[in-house]
Amino acid sequence: MRKLFLKIALTLLLPGMVFAASGGVPLIQANNDIADQASLQAGAKLFVNYCMGCHSAQYVRFERVGRDLGLTEEELLENLMFTAKKVGETMTIAMDKDDGKKWFGVTPPDLSVIARARGTDWLYTYLLSFYLDSSRPWGVNNLVFKDVGMPHVLWERQGWQKPFYETVTDEDGNSHQVIKKLVVDKADEAKAEQYRKEMRDLVNFLEYIGEPAKLERRALGWKVILFLFIFLGFAYALKKEYWRDIH
Repeated sequence: MRKLFLKIALTLLLPGMVFAASGGVPLIQANNDIADQASLQAGAKLFVNYCMGCHSAQYVRFERVGRDLGLTEEELLENLMFTAKKVGETMTIAMDKDDGKKWFGVTPPDLSVIARARGTDWLYTYLLSFYLDSSRPWGVNNLVFKDVGMPHVLWERQGWQKPFYETVTDEDGNSHQVIKKLVVDKADEAKAEQYRKEMRDLVNFLEYIGEPAKLERRALGWKVILFLFIFLGFAYALKKEYWRDIH
């Protein structure tokens, strides 16, 4: 009984824990779909072009990515493998960990399982939440990850976001400013809209590399369910036949 109450309590607390993990920022739903092969291909291209300068995915092999994403060896070499020479290699980078810590204040993490650790909604919201902040070393901050050490490497695809502040009064009567929303220049609105789609593709790819077998499991799942339904019919017919003799 005690275990049952504990499970119920954790279930009730989980939404609050997720909200707190985002720094109090409501998470934006990624609504990604790892069955969308075109999206995975677009996400993979963004990952190797913009993320793999600093972040590795050392538990993922190019060969597996190519097979799952429907890419030939030639397409892998031309579009995704800029430093590796063999398709059997993992998605590692040349940057030294100590150099990364010196440049960014912390070693850029491997992203192989980041989607499983953080969740796709958190990643999507994070990628959409960079804004200009002249007080930070790289000139940007992030709503989800305050004082982030990562520069906004994708700013050219989104445009610079600027914070729009409002003054609020707390329960003690003290006034302070908080960020109400982030805005881009009107000229960048169309680019920012396209950026949201691209980040959905990138998050989709990050979810895929976190568990590549999920694609196979989902493809196999409906076949297993169909088999169980067919087997249920045979089992029911067998049960009727067996009990007919007994009665």
